[in-house]
Amino acid sequence: MHSFDRTTLETYLAQHVKGFTTLDSIEKFSDGQSNPTYKLVSRDRAYVLRAKPPGKLLKSAHAVDREYRVMRALAGTDVPVPRVFHLSGEDTPIGPQFMVMEMVNGRIFWDPALPEVPWDQRGMIYDAMNRTLATLHEIDPTSVGLTDFGKPGNYFERQVGRWSGQYIQAATDPLPDADWLMAWLADHMVADDGNVSIVHGDFRIDNMIFAADDNRVLALLDWELSTLGHPLADLAYQCMHWRLPHEGHFRGLGGLDRQKIGLPHEQAYVEQYCARRSIEMPANWTFYVVFSYFRLLAILQGVYRRGLDGNASNPKDTDRLRTVIALMAKDAKELANTF
Repeated sequence: MHSFDRTTLETYLAQHVKGFTTLDSIEKFSDGQSNPTYKLVSRDRAYVLRAKPPGKLLKSAHAVDREYRVMRALAGTDVPVPRVFHLSGEDTPIGPQFMVMEMVNGRIFWDPALPEVPWDQRGMIYDAMNRTLATLHEIDPTSVGLTDFGKPGNYFERQVGRWSGQYIQAATDPLPDADWLMAWLADHMVADDGNVSIVHGDFRIDNMIFAADDNRVLALLDWELSTLGHPLADLAYQCMHWRLPHEGHFRGLGGLDRQKIGLPHEQAYVEQYCARRSIEMPANWTFYVVFSYFRLLAILQGVYRRGLDGNASNPKDTDRLRTVIALMAKDAKELANTF
């Protein structure tokens, strides 16, 4: 948790955020494991403060400055993002760096099966997500000032190297399946086909706010892992989440009859995305999904390590992560063996 001196923070925000006056209340959102996020109320207006967690952090992790930059760049495009108001420096009234953005009101769906949504509207929610992802990937990074937002070269080769390094740095218990996956991904690396888009990095249903009265996406959130990269990484990552079990730490769609509950199958969703972008269906789909498993596994290992060190944003989930990480490694290895 961060340490707040409310008077100091109030003075700082009044000086740096247009329209901010008194800090009437501050409340931490309980969900999420990465960057602690708070609701601030100043008179009749609500804001969101999103900060790096306290303590020692892995290199390049918890990049609220990247979140701020990409959302600011996408303002005015067809990609729905909150308005951003301020990015602090590294030395702040709460310690770590933070950003302030608008509070977007709407619906957040924590269960991808959408049990609270009428059957005939569930497919529309998925269509809106699909459209949002395709719209993001069609934006020319240069046109919004993000030419230097990522490194050149084979995106997947860079990412496998990055997350392998992050996993090794955060490793606690021996996990042979994870070691096997790192070697498998390196041995089965896809060639660089030159496709480059703005990649969200954590594209899933609970990182979106939907309108209360229709199926529009009002805001795409949690951009800390965004970069320039291959668009199929986002698509495979979202589909990977749906392969996870529908119970336990993560709620996927594994084991559910999608047709019966009004949701598209994975292939239909991928076909819809490709049709929107006028591109061919991806080859090597298994590689992209296995990569997504390992990447999330590495992220969770970092969360688990922070929990052991006492720096988790949501400490109550730390104990369960060890089991989740092992199961994901096992499932990813089994999928890789079908390649």
